[in-house]
Amino acid sequence: MSRPGDRRPIVVGVDPDPSRRMALAWAADEAARRRLPLRPVHVEGVPTRGYRGQEIPPSWEEWNEALHRAGKQVLEEAADFVTARHPQVEVDAVLAEGDPVWVLREQSRDATAVVLGSRHLSRTQEVFGSASVALPVMAHAHCPVVVVPEPEHVTQEPAYYVVGVDGSEHSAAAVDVAFEEAALRGAEVRALYVWEPGPLRIFDEYAPQQEARRLLSETVAGRQARYPEVDLRHELLVGHPVQVLTDASAHALGLVVGTRGHGGFTGMLLGSVSQGVLHYARCPVIAVPSRPT
Repeated sequence: MSRPGDRRPIVVGVDPDPSRRMALAWAADEAARRRLPLRPVHVEGVPTRGYRGQEIPPSWEEWNEALHRAGKQVLEEAADFVTARHPQVEVDAVLAEGDPVWVLREQSRDATAVVLGSRHLSRTQEVFGSASVALPVMAHAHCPVVVVPEPEHVTQEPAYYVVGVDGSEHSAAAVDVAFEEAALRGAEVRALYVWEPGPLRIFDEYAPQQEARRLLSETVAGRQARYPEVDLRHELLVGHPVQVLTDASAHALGLVVGTRGHGGFTGMLLGSVSQGVLHYARCPVIAVPSRPT
């Protein structure tokens, strides 16, 4: 995600509900590990908590002022949470106006990563819910986007990351991020190529599976030399990519995927696999563009 000497912040979208802090906690921990500043971002919207029970102000100016006060309160509470958790982390909060997707996309231009929370909305809620920004941000961000579920999931020891590989440039970038994250956490990497047979299964599946193994080996080649402390397991698994990756990452520190792909991940625009794992994964999902900037 970052380069030596890089001071680009970790950007985190702040949920106005103070009971939902998993994304903020993940972002604060990541900023502490990487010794980077943290930039909590809140986009002014419907007043929260203390303002919900009050009468609607009679004028547009007073309504805007109420929104502004509510937004500042959200960010102050977020900053206090981060400082209590990691006193050494520099916090530079941003209160913005406008469309949350546009705001976060612009923030991603100079960010190491953008971190968002997820409430595991249904597909209908994800498409039509005004609070949902994860999918469009993942599709258009200029840096990796991390979607952290609520509530906290259970991890296993030894700790590991799962990364989906399909031989594309996007999945190669995802492998880089998986190794970088694993090195920071003292974790392992499981690199998976998921081969999904077509509707008309061919008699001899040996050749396509061998090609898949070749792509997998080529994609992960060289990373262990760069990160010798990271143990690597790479596997070819058969099945539907979303189901296989979701199951494999159930107790992982994170699931890393490219935002687009080919081969076993055919059809990714924000790829169908990226969308699918976002809906069903029980661990943080890290979506990586082909060339994080």
